Amino acid sequence: MESVASSHSTSLRSSFFGYSKQSACYAKKPNLITLSKKPFSSRVVSGTSTVPIEIPKQWYNLVADLDVKPPPPLNPQTHKPLNPSDLSPLFPDELIKQEISFEQFIEIPDEVIDVYRLWRPTPLTRAKRLEKFLDTPARIYYKYEGTSPAGSHKPNTAVPQAWYNAQQGVKNVVTETGAGQWGSALSFASSLFGLNCEVWQVRASYDQKPYRRLMMETWGAKVQPSPSSITQAGQNILKSDPSSPGSLGIAISEAVEVAALNEDTKYCLGSVLNHVLLHQTVIGEECLKQLEAVGEIPDLVIGCTGGGSNFAGLCFPFIREKLRGKMSPVFRAVEPAACPSLTKGVYAYDFGDTAGLTPLMKMHTLGHDFIPDPIHAGGLRYHGMAPLISHVYELGLMEAIAIQQIECFEAAIQFARTEGIIPAPEPTHAIAATIREALECKKTGEKKVIVMAICGHGHFDLASYEKYLRGKMVDLSYSHEKLRASLAAVPKVA
Repeated sequence: MESVASSHSTSLRSSFFGYSKQSACYAKKPNLITLSKKPFSSRVVSGTSTVPIEIPKQWYNLVADLDVKPPPPLNPQTHKPLNPSDLSPLFPDELIKQEISFEQFIEIPDEVIDVYRLWRPTPLTRAKRLEKFLDTPARIYYKYEGTSPAGSHKPNTAVPQAWYNAQQGVKNVVTETGAGQWGSALSFASSLFGLNCEVWQVRASYDQKPYRRLMMETWGAKVQPSPSSITQAGQNILKSDPSSPGSLGIAISEAVEVAALNEDTKYCLGSVLNHVLLHQTVIGEECLKQLEAVGEIPDLVIGCTGGGSNFAGLCFPFIREKLRGKMSPVFRAVEPAACPSLTKGVYAYDFGDTAGLTPLMKMHTLGHDFIPDPIHAGGLRYHGMAPLISHVYELGLMEAIAIQQIECFEAAIQFARTEGIIPAPEPTHAIAATIREALECKKTGEKKVIVMAICGHGHFDLASYEKYLRGKMVDLSYSHEKLRASLAAVPKVA
C-alpha cells in the first residue's frame, strides 16, 4: 500500500503541522439540550440483591501512577516530541490538556454527568446461568455497557468530546467508525450539543451493518463509506484497490484530512488516545464500587481490544488498586486473530492512520499499511494498539491473547442462551476468553472471580449471527507476507 503515502499526504502533513486550514460551510443545528436531573443510582446484580451506587465524578488517569511514563508522541517531520499546539488543528484545548496530563484525577463537567445520567451507572451482573451451564466453580461477573442510547461504551467519551468542542465554539466534527458503535455515539452526542457530524465508516461494516448507518443518520449525522472518492486519502486507496474493504486506519486518514483542511471543523477519535481512555474509566470506577458492595475481589479482568478504550476503561482503575497493593488480579486483553496487534505486532513508533497524517505514536502495531480481513468484529480491525495500553503491556502489567471469530461466536451463543443478552461481535472475544478460563477452573477446582467487559449489544449485528448459525462463517487470519510488507513500512525513528 505504498502508493497511499503520496505527495499529497506529505503536503497535507505539512499543512496539518503548520496549522493551515480553509473554511467550509455547514448548516446550523440547535443549541445545547439540557437534560433533567435524576438520582445517581444504578445496581450491581448478584443473585436477587441490588445495591445502588453513584456515577463517578472524576475520570482516572493511569499515567499519574506509573513510575515509568509512556513515550511521548512525535512530530512526524522532526521526530521530536510533539508540541501540544501541534494538536490544535484537530482537537479543542481542553482535550489536548487531558491528552498530555499527569494529573491523577480530572473532574467530569456537570453537563457531561447530566447526560451520563441517561444510562449510567451501568449494571454489573453475576452470570449465574452461564456458570451453571459451564458447571464451573468460577464466579463470573459482566459489566454491561449496552444500556447507553447508542448501545455501547462509546458515549462515555463521545459526550465529553462533543461538549468540549461545543464549549470552544466548534461547529463541525468529523470521525471514523468501524462497526458503527463509535459513529453512532458521536452522532448522538453531537445532536445534544448542536454540532454537525460527518462519519467515515469502514466499507466492510458500511455494507454489513446498514442499520448502524441509519442510526447515525437518525441522529443527524452524514455518513460516508471509507475509502471514499471525497478525500485524497480515499482516492489513493481506491486507485490501488478499487474493491478495498477499508480499515479503521483508512477511515481515520479521511476524517483527519477533512479536519485538517477546514478551519471550523475538529476531529474526534473513538479509541487509542489518552483522553479517550481517560473518559472510559467511569466503567472501572463503577465496577470497583459494585464489586466492593457484594464483597468480591477479582482474580481476572478480561476485555476485548482493538484500539483499547473498552479494555482500558474497565481495567485501568483496577490496575491502580493493584499498584497500591490492594488486590492482585490478572488483566487479559483479547484481540481478533485476524488483527493481532499486541500478540503479533511490533512495539514501535508508527502513524495512527493509513495515509500517515497523524503524529507518530509508540504502540504495538502491525504497520499503518496493514488492512485486516473483514472480520465481523469491525470495531477491532485496527492496525495499532493504544499507546498507553501498549506501554502497560510492555511494563508487564497485563497479558494478551488472540482468538478466532468462530470460537467467539460460539461463546456468544452460549452467553445469549443463558444470560439473555446478544453481545456485539467485539465483546464476544472477552466472552470466549472467559469461558476458556471458567472451564479451566472446572478442571482445577479453583473458585476464581472473573470480571469481563460486555461493551455493547449486537442488535445491529444479527447478519453476523446468521452467518454463524447457518454454518457460513469462516475463520480469518492474516497473510504473513502482507504483515512483513506493512511492518517494513513502519517509520524508522532513532
